[in-house]
Amino acid sequence: MRKMCNFVRRINYFFAMNRKISACLLSALLLSADAFPLGYLYAGGDFVEQTTVMESQWKGKRVAFLGDSITDKKRIGTTKCYWEYLAEMLGLQPFVYAINGNRMDGILRQANRLLEERGDSIDAIIIFAGTNDYNAGIPVGEWYKEGEKEAQVAGPSMELRKHREPVMNDSTFKGRINLVMDFLKTNYPDKQVIMLTPLHRGKARFSDRNVQPEEAFPNKNGVYVDTYVQAVKEAANVWAVPVIDLNGISGLYPLNDSHTRYFHDGETDRLHPNAEGHYRMAKALMYQLLAYPASFD
Repeated sequence: MRKMCNFVRRINYFFAMNRKISACLLSALLLSADAFPLGYLYAGGDFVEQTTVMESQWKGKRVAFLGDSITDKKRIGTTKCYWEYLAEMLGLQPFVYAINGNRMDGILRQANRLLEERGDSIDAIIIFAGTNDYNAGIPVGEWYKEGEKEAQVAGPSMELRKHREPVMNDSTFKGRINLVMDFLKTNYPDKQVIMLTPLHRGKARFSDRNVQPEEAFPNKNGVYVDTYVQAVKEAANVWAVPVIDLNGISGLYPLNDSHTRYFHDGETDRLHPNAEGHYRMAKALMYQLLAYPASFD
């Protein structure tokens, strides 16, 4: 009995010491870590962000941004873009090739320009597109076309089997993604490539000739934006690239009137986030990007 009591005391001492060591290590980690972004406030009616660059794998990395109006350097509907906030939060160096109105076929042209101008001197590529393909009614299409082909099997011998190949055309949304990803996988095999899903869409009226209904309506082909969002998610497994679901994690929901504070104009433009909306996007993206390598050097 005495030996058993001594054994139990030693076990209790062991766990007590482990708890103390763990607490000390955690305290040291928290004290040594750089601050995360502090948030934002209002000053004189204007949105003012407060950010602190944190130490991470993204600091100093050269990141190319391909996309549409929400990423365009012209800052459509905002005074500051999400990639500018990310530069402040993570210390990355943005190189922006996005063009207002571009669809996924335009992303391929942007990727070609990136290669021409910067060659291999880039660490990561982030793609944010697809909403304009939905609005234009580009057919979603299929990832693969299937046929038959001889395959070498045990023996060795040849056996006729089903065989699939990626659809490579610019007439469908998935075909366009295939073209973009094939180009990037070929020319940037050692670079990080990340795709972002499109945001939720509210109504926008830019002119009498350019009125875009909210996402509660399908496009002219009867397809809802959800299908395009799902296609971008599927690209993760088709092409072995991370996909960040900005449609979900941003929290931006322009169909609710309370969220007009995050968009350019509650009456005429619930499509483009304003500076506060871009900040919210950036903060959501920051935490996701911290989970991925910024490069593979």
